[in-house]
Amino acid sequence: MKIATYNVNGVNGHLPVLLRWLEESKPDVACLQELKAPQEKFPVQAIKDAGYHAIWHGQKSWNGVAILARGEAPQETRRGLPGDEEDLHSRYIEATVHGITIGCLYLPNGNPAPGPKYDYKLRWFERLTIHAATLLGSGKPVILTGDYNVMPTEKDVYKPESWVDDALFRPETRAAFHTLVAQGWTDAVRYLHPTETIYTFWDYFRNAFGRNAGLRIDHFLVSPDLKSRLTAAGVDREVRSWEKTSDHAPTWITLK
Repeated sequence: MKIATYNVNGVNGHLPVLLRWLEESKPDVACLQELKAPQEKFPVQAIKDAGYHAIWHGQKSWNGVAILARGEAPQETRRGLPGDEEDLHSRYIEATVHGITIGCLYLPNGNPAPGPKYDYKLRWFERLTIHAATLLGSGKPVILTGDYNVMPTEKDVYKPESWVDDALFRPETRAAFHTLVAQGWTDAVRYLHPTETIYTFWDYFRNAFGRNAGLRIDHFLVSPDLKSRLTAAGVDREVRSWEKTSDHAPTWITLK
């Protein structure tokens, strides 16, 4: 079973790239972030024609998350992260697919930091951590995946000294990630590649991709019962080189 996460940076603007990747990679489940499309503008027919059932949580111009699945329609279990009824951002959707609960998330960027946007990021992280504990307590197999907007360690960022004041790399951000993982989750990509330099994002500016000046900010956290089922993990780096592509590359794991 192959499960992928991909920040598409505009599902309609980058639809040809998404469809090409789905055809070539054929993940069983694909979690998408940054749809940048209202609910009614999601390209459901094109996704269906590609062989996928989908659920999505859209928002005009910003945010937006979706879960795509082949062979089985995702059974939605939650839309939106609990803990703040006034938070209208479309950043979390959850479903059961092939017997696994999958949470697809787009954690806030938080820049500039410090400031209100960073405060929102940390509050969102706290809410995620509380909900994640509930999911672990269910005893069911769970995957939390998406764009976390955090580089957990210096190994996950090109030139870490240049990012010390950035919301994605501040000590509070990394501490929040490590607190979440410490509940019992496994960072699947790093678990299978403990020493390798792996990036999932390269900025559009300053030839970042050509210089491999990247970040690892797209993650898979898997519950303890799935750790032993992990067989592979990787990044479809070549997708970042395609024309009119996202600044992220698809990241994936496989389970036996």
